[in-house]
Amino acid sequence: MSQTYPVPAGSAETEIIIKKSRFIARAVPVGGRETAMSELARARTDFPDARHHCFAYVIGKPGAATSAAMGDDGEPSGTAGKPILNVIHHKGIGDIMVIVIRYFGGTKLGAGGLVRAYAGVTEKVLAQLEIVEHAPESTCSIALDFAQEQPLRHWADQNGAHVDAVEYGSQVNVTLTVPDAAFEALRDFAGAAGLVISRD
Repeated sequence: MSQTYPVPAGSAETEIIIKKSRFIARAVPVGGRETAMSELARARTDFPDARHHCFAYVIGKPGAATSAAMGDDGEPSGTAGKPILNVIHHKGIGDIMVIVIRYFGGTKLGAGGLVRAYAGVTEKVLAQLEIVEHAPESTCSIALDFAQEQPLRHWADQNGAHVDAVEYGSQVNVTLTVPDAAFEALRDFAGAAGLVISRD
Protein backbone atom coordinates (compact mmCIF):
# COMPACT_ATOMS: atom_id res chain seq x y z
CA MET A 1 0.00 0.00 0.00
CA SER A 2 1.23 3.47 -0.81
CA GLN A 3 1.64 6.07 1.91
CA THR A 4 -0.47 9.17 2.38
CA TYR A 5 0.89 12.49 1.19
CA PRO A 6 -0.26 16.12 1.31
CA VAL A 7 -2.52 17.33 -1.52
CA PRO A 8 -4.58 20.51 -2.06
CA ALA A 9 -8.07 20.45 -0.52
CA GLY A 10 -9.19 23.06 -3.05
CA SER A 11 -7.88 25.98 -5.08
CA ALA A 12 -6.24 29.27 -4.13
CA GLU A 13 -5.30 32.43 -5.99
CA THR A 14 -3.14 35.39 -5.07
CA GLU A 15 -1.03 38.05 -6.73
CA ILE A 16 2.02 40.25 -6.25
CA ILE A 17 3.15 43.35 -8.14
CA ILE A 18 6.84 43.92 -8.81
CA LYS A 19 7.91 47.01 -10.80
CA LYS A 20 4.39 47.26 -12.26
CA SER A 21 4.43 43.63 -13.47
CA ARG A 22 1.46 41.65 -12.07
CA PHE A 23 2.11 38.04 -11.12
CA ILE A 24 -1.12 36.13 -10.45
CA ALA A 25 -0.63 32.64 -9.01
CA ARG A 26 -3.35 30.01 -9.11
CA ALA A 27 -2.90 26.67 -7.30
CA VAL A 28 -5.30 23.86 -8.22
CA PRO A 29 -5.59 20.14 -7.44
CA VAL A 30 -4.91 17.92 -10.49
CA GLY A 31 -5.06 14.14 -10.86
CA GLY A 32 -3.41 13.78 -14.25
CA ARG A 33 -1.82 15.54 -17.20
CA GLU A 34 -5.16 15.97 -18.98
CA THR A 35 -6.66 17.84 -16.01
CA ALA A 36 -3.51 19.96 -15.74
CA MET A 37 -3.69 20.98 -19.40
CA SER A 38 -7.38 21.87 -19.11
CA GLU A 39 -6.56 24.05 -16.05
CA LEU A 40 -3.86 25.79 -18.11
CA ALA A 41 -6.38 26.36 -20.92
CA ARG A 42 -8.83 27.78 -18.37
CA ALA A 43 -6.19 30.21 -17.07
CA ARG A 44 -5.53 31.38 -20.65
CA THR A 45 -9.29 31.94 -21.07
CA ASP A 46 -9.58 33.76 -17.72
CA PHE A 47 -6.58 36.03 -18.45
CA PRO A 48 -6.49 36.20 -22.27
CA ASP A 49 -4.53 39.47 -22.46
CA ALA A 50 -1.67 38.36 -20.13
CA ARG A 51 1.73 38.02 -21.75
CA HIS A 52 2.78 34.78 -19.99
CA HIS A 53 0.97 31.76 -18.51
CA CYS A 54 3.76 29.79 -16.82
CA PHE A 55 3.18 26.60 -14.85
CA ALA A 56 4.47 23.54 -13.05
CA TYR A 57 2.68 20.47 -11.81
CA VAL A 58 3.42 17.38 -9.74
CA ILE A 59 1.13 14.37 -10.08
CA GLY A 60 1.41 11.57 -7.55
CA LYS A 61 3.47 11.38 -4.39
CA PRO A 62 6.02 14.21 -4.06
CA GLY A 63 9.56 12.96 -4.60
CA ALA A 64 8.28 9.86 -6.38
CA ALA A 65 5.93 11.69 -8.72
CA THR A 66 4.50 9.70 -11.57
CA SER A 67 4.57 12.90 -13.59
CA ALA A 68 6.00 16.38 -13.24
CA ALA A 69 6.23 19.11 -15.86
CA MET A 70 6.78 22.83 -16.23
CA GLY A 71 6.53 25.54 -18.85
CA ASP A 72 8.10 29.01 -19.21
CA ASP A 73 5.64 30.27 -21.87
CA GLY A 74 8.05 32.72 -23.45
CA GLU A 75 9.95 33.78 -20.33
CA PRO A 76 13.73 33.15 -20.48
CA SER A 77 14.42 29.42 -20.01
CA GLY A 78 14.56 28.36 -16.37
CA THR A 79 13.20 31.64 -14.94
CA ALA A 80 9.52 30.67 -14.49
CA GLY A 81 8.50 26.99 -14.61
CA LYS A 82 11.59 25.76 -12.74
CA PRO A 83 11.25 28.12 -9.74
CA ILE A 84 7.52 27.25 -9.51
CA LEU A 85 8.35 23.51 -9.56
CA ASN A 86 11.17 23.94 -7.03
CA VAL A 87 8.79 25.56 -4.52
CA ILE A 88 6.20 22.79 -5.00
CA HIS A 89 8.92 20.16 -4.41
CA HIS A 90 10.21 22.06 -1.38
CA LYS A 91 6.70 22.14 0.14
CA GLY A 92 6.28 18.41 -0.58
CA ILE A 93 2.77 18.68 -2.06
CA GLY A 94 1.47 16.18 -4.63
CA ASP A 95 -1.38 16.21 -7.18
CA ILE A 96 -1.00 19.96 -7.62
CA MET A 97 -0.57 22.51 -10.37
CA VAL A 98 0.51 26.13 -9.96
CA ILE A 99 -0.08 28.50 -12.86
CA VAL A 100 1.46 31.97 -12.72
CA ILE A 101 -0.03 34.55 -15.05
CA ARG A 102 2.13 37.59 -15.73
CA TYR A 103 1.12 40.99 -17.01
CA PHE A 104 4.31 42.77 -18.09
CA GLY A 105 4.67 46.17 -16.45
CA GLY A 106 7.19 47.69 -18.86
CA THR A 107 10.32 47.17 -16.74
CA LYS A 108 12.53 44.13 -17.31
CA LEU A 109 13.30 42.29 -14.09
CA GLY A 110 16.32 40.29 -15.29
CA ALA A 111 16.74 36.55 -14.83
CA GLY A 112 17.34 36.73 -11.07
CA GLY A 113 14.37 39.05 -10.58
CA LEU A 114 12.09 36.74 -12.55
CA VAL A 115 13.18 33.67 -10.57
CA ARG A 116 12.51 35.52 -7.29
CA ALA A 117 9.13 36.78 -8.51
CA TYR A 118 7.88 33.40 -9.75
CA ALA A 119 9.17 31.59 -6.65
CA GLY A 120 7.80 34.31 -4.35
CA VAL A 121 4.25 34.32 -5.72
CA THR A 122 4.24 30.50 -5.70
CA GLU A 123 5.29 30.52 -2.01
CA LYS A 124 2.50 33.00 -1.29
CA VAL A 125 -0.27 31.00 -3.00
CA LEU A 126 0.85 27.71 -1.42
CA ALA A 127 0.81 29.36 2.02
CA GLN A 128 -2.89 30.17 1.47
CA LEU A 129 -3.76 26.69 0.21
CA GLU A 130 -5.66 24.30 2.46
CA ILE A 131 -3.83 20.95 2.53
CA VAL A 132 -5.26 17.51 3.27
CA GLU A 133 -3.73 14.04 3.37
CA HIS A 134 -4.26 11.99 0.23
CA ALA A 135 -5.51 8.57 1.25
CA PRO A 136 -4.41 5.81 -1.15
CA GLU A 137 -7.34 4.06 -2.81
CA SER A 138 -7.95 0.86 -4.73
CA THR A 139 -10.55 -0.01 -7.34
CA CYS A 140 -12.31 -3.34 -6.98
CA SER A 141 -15.22 -5.22 -8.51
CA ILE A 142 -17.87 -7.27 -6.71
CA ALA A 143 -20.56 -9.50 -8.20
CA LEU A 144 -23.63 -9.75 -5.99
CA ASP A 145 -27.34 -10.48 -5.93
CA PHE A 146 -29.86 -7.68 -6.37
CA ALA A 147 -30.84 -7.82 -2.69
CA GLN A 148 -27.21 -7.16 -1.66
CA GLU A 149 -26.75 -3.96 -3.67
CA GLN A 150 -28.38 -1.65 -1.10
CA PRO A 151 -26.39 -3.03 1.87
CA LEU A 152 -23.19 -2.62 -0.17
CA ARG A 153 -24.08 1.00 -1.04
CA HIS A 154 -24.77 1.63 2.65
CA TRP A 155 -21.38 0.11 3.58
CA ALA A 156 -19.67 2.34 0.96
CA ASP A 157 -21.33 5.49 2.41
CA GLN A 158 -20.22 4.54 5.92
CA ASN A 159 -16.61 3.76 4.94
CA GLY A 160 -15.61 6.56 2.55
CA ALA A 161 -15.87 4.33 -0.54
CA HIS A 162 -17.74 5.32 -3.69
CA VAL A 163 -19.58 3.36 -6.33
CA ASP A 164 -18.06 4.06 -9.77
CA ALA A 165 -20.20 1.81 -11.96
CA VAL A 166 -23.03 -0.70 -11.72
CA GLU A 167 -23.92 -3.27 -14.39
CA TYR A 168 -27.12 -5.26 -14.17
CA GLY A 169 -27.29 -8.76 -15.66
CA SER A 170 -28.05 -12.10 -14.07
CA GLN A 171 -26.19 -10.54 -11.14
CA VAL A 172 -25.22 -6.99 -10.19
CA ASN A 173 -21.59 -6.12 -10.95
CA VAL A 174 -20.41 -3.17 -8.88
CA THR A 175 -17.11 -1.30 -9.35
CA LEU A 176 -16.00 0.50 -6.18
CA THR A 177 -13.19 2.84 -5.23
CA VAL A 178 -12.19 1.98 -1.66
CA PRO A 179 -9.69 3.72 0.64
CA ASP A 180 -6.87 1.24 1.28
CA ALA A 181 -7.47 1.69 5.01
CA ALA A 182 -11.03 0.32 4.59
CA PHE A 183 -10.15 -2.61 2.35
CA GLU A 184 -9.97 -5.18 5.16
CA ALA A 185 -13.39 -4.03 6.36
CA LEU A 186 -14.74 -4.53 2.82
CA ARG A 187 -13.25 -8.02 2.75
CA ASP A 188 -14.99 -8.82 6.06
CA PHE A 189 -18.29 -7.41 4.79
CA ALA A 190 -18.04 -9.38 1.54
CA GLY A 191 -16.97 -12.58 3.31
CA ALA A 192 -19.97 -12.41 5.67
CA ALA A 193 -22.27 -12.02 2.64
CA GLY A 194 -20.51 -14.77 0.66
CA LEU A 195 -19.25 -12.31 -2.00
CA VAL A 196 -16.00 -12.42 -3.97
CA ILE A 197 -13.97 -9.24 -4.48
CA SER A 198 -11.53 -8.81 -7.34
CA ARG A 199 -9.05 -5.97 -6.79
CA ASP A 200 -8.01 -4.15 -9.96
